[in-house]
Amino acid sequence: MQPKLIIHGGAGSSLKGKGGVEVVRRSLYTVVEEVYALLLAGASATDAVVRGCQMLEDDPRFNAGTGSVLQSDGQIRMSASLMDGAYQRLSGVINVSRVQHPIELAQALQDSHDRVLSDIGSAELLRELQVPIYNPLTEIRLQEWIQERDENFVKEAAGVVAETELVSETTARVGTIGVVALDERGRLAAGTSTGGKGFERIGRVSDSAMPAGNYATADAAISCTGIGEDIIDECLAARIVVRVTDGVPLAQAFEKSMVEARKRQRDLGAIGLDATGAIAWGKTSEVLLAAYHDGKQIGDTLEWSDGKLTGSL
Repeated sequence: MQPKLIIHGGAGSSLKGKGGVEVVRRSLYTVVEEVYALLLAGASATDAVVRGCQMLEDDPRFNAGTGSVLQSDGQIRMSASLMDGAYQRLSGVINVSRVQHPIELAQALQDSHDRVLSDIGSAELLRELQVPIYNPLTEIRLQEWIQERDENFVKEAAGVVAETELVSETTARVGTIGVVALDERGRLAAGTSTGGKGFERIGRVSDSAMPAGNYATADAAISCTGIGEDIIDECLAARIVVRVTDGVPLAQAFEKSMVEARKRQRDLGAIGLDATGAIAWGKTSEVLLAAYHDGKQIGDTLEWSDGKLTGSL
């Protein structure tokens, strides 16, 4: 099977922040190049997804791992999940702190009887695995929170793309990171990781560790981004996968799901693959920060903002 790969770094309203499209494109392409090389070398879909998520979590430009946004009390609480489509098995952590790669905890739980852990359980897992304590806070995220605190938290969410100075109101607003892979044995996997909306109520839970935001079977795999509550209300990832399982082509499953979401005024995006190697993406937001490898070349959706809801290969 020809491996396929698609990744995302969030969705939102604009890419007018410092650096703009080319800076984000370089970040995404670096991940695609390394992870696709792993797939060509025989890596499993799950291992490729984990590595891709690690790299995106390490990039402070994105809202996951290092560079995660702060909740209203000034604390970082991250969530992540991994789903192995071959076994149809999801594992994840919710509102975990002081870890560099939340996706690694999700991976460690794949063979556990208890596969989704909250903050206390995640902290205990960190100790069991002897994972070094890590502070994912960056100066820009701290200053962003201080500024918003001084304005009494009037914004509904923080910026998703962090630049070298404070995020402006024109920068893409919300998001996660995600990776979806098809390996040479035809196995699918999806991983999603997030720092949350930012400035939210203490303990708020995102969609990223739920089947609503990250779902994979032997038929299709989907990772979502955007407003978590909107994704949960649509049960978006699972909805698209179920449609594919019922015989709807991936592109059409995306189209129908995005049309429905737009009618309900949702703010979200998604990327996906199916077992045939088809690649698709969709959004109701203005911008989707995604890049892919179709087996021949790398492409992206960064300048795909002409009003279309979906795209596919």
